[in-house]
Amino acid sequence: MGRSGMQRLTVELGSRSYPILIGDGLLEKIGAHVAPLLRRPRTMIVTDEHVADLYLARVGTSLAQANISFSSLALPAGEGTKSWEGLSRLTEWLIDQGIERRDHVIALGGGVIGDLVGFACSIVKRGCAFVQVPTTLLAQVDSSVGGKTAINVAAGKNLIGAFHQPALVVIDPATLASLPPRELRAGYAEVVKYGLIDDADFFAWCEANGAALLAGDTGARHGAIAHSVAAKARIVAADERETQDVRALLNLGHSFGHALEAETGYSDRLLHGEAVAAGMALAHQFSAAQSLCPAADAARVRDHLASVGLPHSLASAGVGTGGTGLAAHMAHDKKVRGGKLPLILTRGIGQSFVTEEYGLDAVAAFLDGAG
Repeated sequence: MGRSGMQRLTVELGSRSYPILIGDGLLEKIGAHVAPLLRRPRTMIVTDEHVADLYLARVGTSLAQANISFSSLALPAGEGTKSWEGLSRLTEWLIDQGIERRDHVIALGGGVIGDLVGFACSIVKRGCAFVQVPTTLLAQVDSSVGGKTAINVAAGKNLIGAFHQPALVVIDPATLASLPPRELRAGYAEVVKYGLIDDADFFAWCEANGAALLAGDTGARHGAIAHSVAAKARIVAADERETQDVRALLNLGHSFGHALEAETGYSDRLLHGEAVAAGMALAHQFSAAQSLCPAADAARVRDHLASVGLPHSLASAGVGTGGTGLAAHMAHDKKVRGGKLPLILTRGIGQSFVTEEYGLDAVAAFLDGAG
C-alpha cells in the first residue's frame, strides 16, 4: 500500500454511481473536477470556521479558475453544529442563495459538515446534489462515502437523517497535515475498523504501520485511505440502505461508542473516533466474555489501540462504570428493531457478525464489570 498519484475509485450504485478521487493537491484542482457536474457555473460551499481559514481560499481560487462563481457559509466548528439549529440555519441560507435542484453544494470539512450538508441537500427542494470534500482522516476514510447523512438530537446521535449519496468525493490527503494529533488519532480508529470487520491482514498492516501513519508517513496515509475507501465502497454497493446486515458491519464499535458519546454529552470530552475505538475494544471484550472470540484477539485489539493513544476501555474513555445508564443510551440507537438492538460482535479479528441474541440487560451487566 502506498502513494501513486491520483487514484480513482467508484461506488457502484447503478445510475447513482459516483467517483472517489484521492490525491495530494486535489483542492487546487477541484474546479476542474466539479465543473462537469454543474448545469450552471455556480455553486455554494459550506464549511466550518476553522476549515474556512485553512482551505476556503484555495477551493475558491480553483473554482474561479474554472469560471465557477460561488458563495460560502462558514458554520461554527464542532459536533454542536450537527443539530436542528445548524440544519435550520443551513437550509435557510441555501434557499436565500437561490439554490436549484440541479445545483451542487460543496461540503468542505470533516464529518460534521459532510453529514449536515448531505442531510440539508436531501430535503431542500426535495433533494439537490452535493460534493464531499473531506478534510479529516475520519471523514476521508468513512463518513464522506456511502450517503449516510444526519443530525443529532437530545435522544441520541444521528437519529434524524436520510440516505443521500454525493455526486463526487474529492479526498486530498495533504489536508491531514493541518489536523491536531488527537483528531488524526480519532480518524485512525475508523481505519482500524476495516481490518476488524473482515480483513485480518489489514489489521496486521495497521499494527505494523499505524504509528508511521500517525507520525506523517505519506505512503502509509495514502495506502490506508485508499484501502479503507475501497472497502467502504464495496460494502455500500452490496447493501446501500443497510437492509441485509452487510452494511451494518460498518457499525462495529458504534453501538457502544454512541452510548459513550451520549454519556459525555457529545462534547470534546470524547471525539467520535475515540468513542468508536473504545467501542470496538468493548465489542471484542464482550465477545470474549461470551466465549465467541479468543481472549487473545480482544487483548490484541485493546493493545493496538492503546499503543497509538486511543481509548480502549471505559476508564480510558473517561466514563465511569455504569452499565444501566450506558445501556439506556443504547436503547435509543437507530438500529433498534422489534425492541432489540442488533450488536456487531466478533468471532475473532476480521470475523465480525451481527446478532440479536444478547439483550441490553446482558450488555449492562458486562459494562458494570468493565473497567
